[in-house]
Amino acid sequence: MGKYDALGTFLRRWKVRNDAPGVELSFAQIESIVRGLLPRAAADPQWWCMNEQAEPPHRRAWREAGFDAIADMAAERVYFQRR
Repeated sequence: MGKYDALGTFLRRWKVRNDAPGVELSFAQIESIVRGLLPRAAADPQWWCMNEQAEPPHRRAWREAGFDAIADMAAERVYFQRR
């Protein structure tokens, strides 16, 4: 089980229980969900962006749950939008 699998599980459950187009989470909330700190690279917007050439485990977690991530670096928040 990978570090970000818990985030994927959270988003899948959220999607079943909510009709909203997405959910916004702070970096601290994400760290609580994954039970660990986000890497320093998470401060770079590219870490959150979709990249068709390579999909690292952190992106795969929310993509497989049916979401895209839109990061607000200044606010340290991420909006997970349903695809």
